[in-house]
Amino acid sequence: MKKRQDYFKENSLRVDWKDIETLNKFLNPHSRILSRKKTALSAKNQRAMANAIKRARFMGLLPYVAR
Repeated sequence: MKKRQDYFKENSLRVDWKDIETLNKFLNPHSRILSRKKTALSAKNQRAMANAIKRARFMGLLPYVAR
């Protein structure tokens, strides 16, 4: 079984709070942040991604709750 690669290493991207399309990939339908088991990110990139999502929520680019 092949191990999944880190999304940001694989696509040579950086975590950015203004990139809403990328951040939406790491949210479930209720706008909750997905775990590392589901996202297959490294610990460093998971923390950066969580902080970027929280910053985008604060700036009004992402919802806190979606129903």
